[in-house]
Amino acid sequence: MRLLLVEDEPELARRLGERLRAGGFAVDVASTYGEAESWPDIDKMAAIVLDLGLPDGDGIDLVRHWRARRMDCPILILTARGSWQDKVEGLNAGADDFVVKPVRFEELLARLNSQFRRHLGVRENVLEVGPLRLDTLSHEVSLDHQPVTLSRQEFRLLQLFMRRAGQILPQADILEQLYELEMERELNTIEVLVGRLRRKIGRDRITTIRGLGYRLEK
Repeated sequence: MRLLLVEDEPELARRLGERLRAGGFAVDVASTYGEAESWPDIDKMAAIVLDLGLPDGDGIDLVRHWRARRMDCPILILTARGSWQDKVEGLNAGADDFVVKPVRFEELLARLNSQFRRHLGVRENVLEVGPLRLDTLSHEVSLDHQPVTLSRQEFRLLQLFMRRAGQILPQADILEQLYELEMERELNTIEVLVGRLRRKIGRDRITTIRGLGYRLEK
């Protein structure tokens, strides 16, 4: 799943981006209000992590802007501004959570996963589809109770399939969710990745819907 991280401090953005990528996300980074406001495929993001103190504007106004556009993905504010007034203003503007820096990465990841569960209407960190089981926190995957070793991209793809099991996923949608904006994107990359995943979880579990995309069978 893709996240947009809006953070103007370069070193913090780099370190946080690395941790989030290691946590299984594709991460795009915007460093200014203007860059975030005009992000070309903002509607493709699974979540947004937003600093408030941007050099060219207030992050709370960005929250209002996105919610006015009817964006419904989770928005988590991550800021050094910790007064109760800031928190109330941010949540009233439409943010889903408000976290004050500094924060342990484990807590930030737990809060993000909590928002994903709430957004999807589920309670557990574990996704289960038939004999497949995926733990979004530990990154453990099993098939018929046997562990399955996946690469980072294979894990991301399986998580996407399991969150939308039974639905057709177009190749273009998979590209948007798995790869950051600046990364090279080619549809045949998805074909290769799906092929690798099939070899590990069973070829018949992912059906190719010709001309439309792929579907993980329930």
